[in-house]
Amino acid sequence: MKDCVFCKIVAGEIPSTRVCEDDAVLAFMDIGPIVRGHTLVIPKAHYESLTEMPQELLRRVADIVQRVAAAQIGGLKADGFNIHLADGAAAGQEVPHVHFHVIPRFEDDGHRWNWAAKRYENPAEMKALADRIRGALGI
Repeated sequence: MKDCVFCKIVAGEIPSTRVCEDDAVLAFMDIGPIVRGHTLVIPKAHYESLTEMPQELLRRVADIVQRVAAAQIGGLKADGFNIHLADGAAAGQEVPHVHFHVIPRFEDDGHRWNWAAKRYENPAEMKALADRIRGALGI
């Protein structure tokens, strides 16, 4: 895609600090890290949504996500990691190209997720939503 910043990174039109890549997947350092070592993993082909990607490509991306996370543990001595994907503007996706954030975590990194857990009104509401999801899955 002509105006996609990640496609321009793939093409070498925008510089990046590459971590690893193959013919289909690229991992590179995030220029605005949540925690130092924050890495982005993307398919080289342009897909705006995870739901559009072929399953085989998703498997290849997931393999690199897993390998980068393990490398953050081994190479950076991270205590853990977070993996994050925002899909769609409502979810906070800022670059409309599928990308996974692999964020190394350290006991003293100071980062905290502001997660405000909510509750269902009752078990019937939760069941009704599960039924709708199952229906869309064709189960």
